Amino acid sequence: MEFIKNGKRIDKRLPNELRPIKFEVGALERADGSCYVEHGGNKVMAAVYGPRAVHPRHMQEANRAIIRYRYNMASFSVEERRRPGPDRRSIEISKVSREAIDPVIIKEFYPRSTIDVFVEILQADAGTRSAGINAASVALADAGVPMRGLIASCAVGKVDDTVVLDLVKEEDNFGQADMPVAMDVRTGEISLLQMDGHFTLEEFEEALQLGKEGCTTIAEMQREALVQKYQGEGHE
Repeated sequence: MEFIKNGKRIDKRLPNELRPIKFEVGALERADGSCYVEHGGNKVMAAVYGPRAVHPRHMQEANRAIIRYRYNMASFSVEERRRPGPDRRSIEISKVSREAIDPVIIKEFYPRSTIDVFVEILQADAGTRSAGINAASVALADAGVPMRGLIASCAVGKVDDTVVLDLVKEEDNFGQADMPVAMDVRTGEISLLQMDGHFTLEEFEEALQLGKEGCTTIAEMQREALVQKYQGEGHE
């Protein structure tokens, strides 16, 4: 399968272009904070509850809050209906996603508490863990959770020996490499970096730089979405 023709990818983007992204802050009334994200063909809802009491109580930390993150793909989110409930992949993505957002949350403000993050993939089209992290970061800010900054995430990869940003499903499934990246754009600190496939050292450096640029663009969209919501509320 030929992925790049005349410098354009199968969805007509340039190698360094993101897919269209839309953030909707506060989409759920009953959550403490929430965010709906459309990222290409992905449709993702994130909801945050807390800080609140920890149950069971033996999980409490005396001097800080604990962060619980649940990533789940709805059974109807992919073409072939999947079995509902957690599987090994969703458990692994929940773990690495929690670790991606954990460094920016000021947990010391809420000892003996939990902050619960739920990410539901309603429609999947490659890069769901990144879209989930982006939604979760905004939902945490919407909930008023004290944070040092926002975490932004995107995937980079390689198709037809070309480094590309923000893979679609076909590129993800049949390309040569896939590398999700998450970072605190404010400090440049990378909190998630996974790789499946093969890069040369030069390609890896190019991909990492492209991923950082993509995260910077997404972080600006996150900030704009939050500002629009809260400025709008201030004028009501």
